[in-house]
Amino acid sequence: MSTAPPHPATSAPSAAIQVTPELLRKYDRAGPRYTSYPTAVEFNGNYDGAAYQRSLDQAAQHPDDPLSLYLHLPFCLNRCTFCGCNVVITRHHTVAEKYLTYLHREIRQASKRLGGRRKVRQYHWGGGTPTYLTLEEMRALHQVVTECFDIQPDAECAIEVNPHVTTREQIDLLRELGFNRLSMGVQDFNVEVQKLINRNQTEQETRAQFAYSRSAGFKSINVDLIYGLPLQTPKSFARTLESVIELRADRVASYSYAHVPWIRNQQRGFDPALLPTGEQKLELYCLARDAFLKAGYLAIGMDHFAVPEDDLARALASRTLSRNFMGYTVKAAPDMVGFGVSAIGNVGGAFAQNQKKLPRYYDAIDRGEFPIERGYQLSNDDTIRGHVITELMCNFYLEKRAVEERFGIRFDQYFAKELAQLAAPDGQIANGFVSVNDAAMTVEPLGKLFVRNVAMLFDQYLASKNPEAQIFSRTV
Repeated sequence: MSTAPPHPATSAPSAAIQVTPELLRKYDRAGPRYTSYPTAVEFNGNYDGAAYQRSLDQAAQHPDDPLSLYLHLPFCLNRCTFCGCNVVITRHHTVAEKYLTYLHREIRQASKRLGGRRKVRQYHWGGGTPTYLTLEEMRALHQVVTECFDIQPDAECAIEVNPHVTTREQIDLLRELGFNRLSMGVQDFNVEVQKLINRNQTEQETRAQFAYSRSAGFKSINVDLIYGLPLQTPKSFARTLESVIELRADRVASYSYAHVPWIRNQQRGFDPALLPTGEQKLELYCLARDAFLKAGYLAIGMDHFAVPEDDLARALASRTLSRNFMGYTVKAAPDMVGFGVSAIGNVGGAFAQNQKKLPRYYDAIDRGEFPIERGYQLSNDDTIRGHVITELMCNFYLEKRAVEERFGIRFDQYFAKELAQLAAPDGQIANGFVSVNDAAMTVEPLGKLFVRNVAMLFDQYLASKNPEAQIFSRTV
């Protein structure tokens, strides 16, 4: 029987949370976002197409288990300078036409290997700009997916849309095809910020598309914001927050800008001196958190907010919230299959990432191989630690007995080193991040601001990394 205490319906406003400059200096460091554990930094070329084939074979042994599907559509007309995604910038549509023929082939190839395992409960088109495609191309791609897989009636079917590009005809088609959630990129409505990040998207066209999407039947719309962008100020960002709250999106993601110009050259497109400092960035985060909490949203995980009636809010209340490469979800399946260039999947106890360059992606499929560039076969320890990190980052709570029963371990013994570090005189308990008793671990309100740092404590791979190496973005 669960020993969990009652879960609070709301989170305390961050105005009540005191973050000293000393605390910020101590914990504002480079660290993973933990979209996966181990992180993609550990992926390697030893895991190849043949290894992925074995992972698919393992997944095929559970034909009644549902799947999550992710399709990566990398094309954009223009490059946003903040972007950290794998994109292809082109106005020559023939490039997309060729890509889609290969994407269709990859979907059929994987479906065949999975045999009778067809049920899908989570289905997502990401990018890039998925609505770069024509109506005919969108319909044809979806048809291939539905020929190969059985999308369940209660599945979450989501797509990322850019209001500057997406047409009303595309919105109508998406509803016809069965998509039920839109993720609408906004980032920031301020004109000066948009100029620097090359995001030419007016507030008016965003409002118009939001309203039309509602009228077309989309009952779940997510709005994406980014804090920490160049020239952002509390005053300008507050105006964006007011506008988004007026829209009353069902979910809002307020992501921390990850400045990694050593990985993404486009981020060199503006002077880094224009970026907010760590202290200023924390102020922007707290501003967003306070605004959404006061507007009746619930804080979800480390960077999301949802209206109380949303599925994410219900999952948080029952501590069943989960997370995968597609974000926070209540529909996560045991295996997630990624399709398209650079797509990442989690299949048969392994992470697998496709080739990041189109020519290599095409060559592998032409050879009849799976287009895997790198991946990682999980150990039992990886699986245990990944579960702990996910629970802390999603539900801010971990019941020790549930972990013991699931993995056959003694929690306090298995994580003795981590618990000792938490309880050290200058550790995260002393700093007010975490409370620990015989039954559970709970991330406290202050710790939620630094939840990536809490998760880092359970990461076995970080110890081998040079803390000065340019690998991860800052935790604040």
